[in-house]
Amino acid sequence: MSTLLFLLHLSLSSLILSQSLTLPSDIAALQAFKASIKPTTIPSYSCLASWNFTSDPCSFPKVTHFTCGLTCTTTSNPFRVTQLTLDPAGYSGTLSPLVSRLTQLVHLDLSGNNFFGPIPASLSSLPNLQSLVLRSNSFSGPIPPSITNFRSLQTLDFAGNSLSGSLPNNLNSMMNLRRLDLSFNKLTWSLPKLPPNLLELAMKANSLSGSLNKSSFNGLTQLEVIELSQNSLSGTLESWFLLLPSLQQVDLANNSLTRVEISRPTDSDLVAVELGFNKIEGYVPKNLSFYPMLSSLSLRYNRLRGPIPLEFGKKQKLRRLYLDGNFLNGTPPAVFFSGETGVSGSLGDNCLQSCPGSSELCLKSQKPTSICRQAYGGGKPRAS
Repeated sequence: MSTLLFLLHLSLSSLILSQSLTLPSDIAALQAFKASIKPTTIPSYSCLASWNFTSDPCSFPKVTHFTCGLTCTTTSNPFRVTQLTLDPAGYSGTLSPLVSRLTQLVHLDLSGNNFFGPIPASLSSLPNLQSLVLRSNSFSGPIPPSITNFRSLQTLDFAGNSLSGSLPNNLNSMMNLRRLDLSFNKLTWSLPKLPPNLLELAMKANSLSGSLNKSSFNGLTQLEVIELSQNSLSGTLESWFLLLPSLQQVDLANNSLTRVEISRPTDSDLVAVELGFNKIEGYVPKNLSFYPMLSSLSLRYNRLRGPIPLEFGKKQKLRRLYLDGNFLNGTPPAVFFSGETGVSGSLGDNCLQSCPGSSELCLKSQKPTSICRQAYGGGKPRAS
């Protein structure tokens, strides 16, 4: 009986494929995709639950079957699947390599589910793919080196998985890539040369190490956002970094940087800089005050010494300033407490004198005198 049912199923599937409006190889790829997902993880209310292959996936109207999860182009003959976007229903399974047969696919988004196993290398053979979003799943293993074969890809988002190993060396060959998010994985080693047309780079909460080399960022004239916090980056943040021509936001908090070199800009759109929780020594870089649009700055919990530069008190656009958790001394700029600037943040846990407790900036108490004397060896260094 089971053999008879199987043969009937095959006959029915063959009939559907032969009479379908959708390209048969697209239907077969969708069938393989659904078959790779555990049936027990497909809720009755979900998109995948409506995928019933007794109907044509791209036919209209979609009343009961294929009500969501995919988009087709109906201007071609036969119809082709152009978008596969699942709801975050908790689907669990592997990603079938046969998805690569959906050769007209433009968008693939499986975010917010429980897909596991490796990312199929065959995905890179999708010639028209513009966005690949696999964030918030459980994919593991390395990023396939073949991923750099994408020529049309604009968005690559693998954030929130368990990917490991190093980044592909020829990442810069992805000429059309605009947004790259690999945050919250287990990636190691240093940054390779990056794609030249990036707007946003996010690799937060990995295990990236080494210093930030200029060769990795050469030619990135459009880069606006850099999010590299919670890694193991070390060494000096050199002056070229904040001078990247389109840079607006930088987050390098929770790394192991030891020095910063800041040059005065001729022009800059930089709005926010986060360098807290590193190991940065020296003085507060006064050249940061000359970035015309800078409104948020954090250098909290480093090893900075000396006074707060008076130039920061003259900076009208500054709205958030966090310098707490250092060894800063002297008297903070009086304008911070006059109500003229509207600066919020914290100057606490330092060695400052005359930081009024009535000010929100000074609510966190200063370090004990004994610790400050020990930090300065009994003297007060001169600011450079």
